[in-house]
Amino acid sequence: MAIHESAENYLETILMLSKERPVVRAVDIANELDFKKSSVSIAMKNLREANHITVTKEGYIYLTESGQKIAETIYERHQLLSSWLTTLGVDPKVAEDDACRIEHVISPESFEAIKKHVNRH
Repeated sequence: MAIHESAENYLETILMLSKERPVVRAVDIANELDFKKSSVSIAMKNLREANHITVTKEGYIYLTESGQKIAETIYERHQLLSSWLTTLGVDPKVAEDDACRIEHVISPESFEAIKKHVNRH
């Protein structure tokens, strides 16, 4: 099932926040992404309906197995692409921004080829 770029960004953000804090709430995501809480609430509802997250009655957000898998894939792409671009001499901020865009559109085949190339050097 195809997943939208914005959903991938939300899942990646939940993953990153969950590494930094004991619980993740919608307000944390809104603050991190600089989005309105109402926008985040709608996105969380959609992710919950797609079974990518669970939300406790206290409002704590957890990735499901499918959400975790998507988030880790996007996060790995982001980390590798950002670091690779920086190694090529791209300004770190530009590399970060470009990695954010590339991570959603690159094919698995191209990403694996880049990963192989990067890991050889």
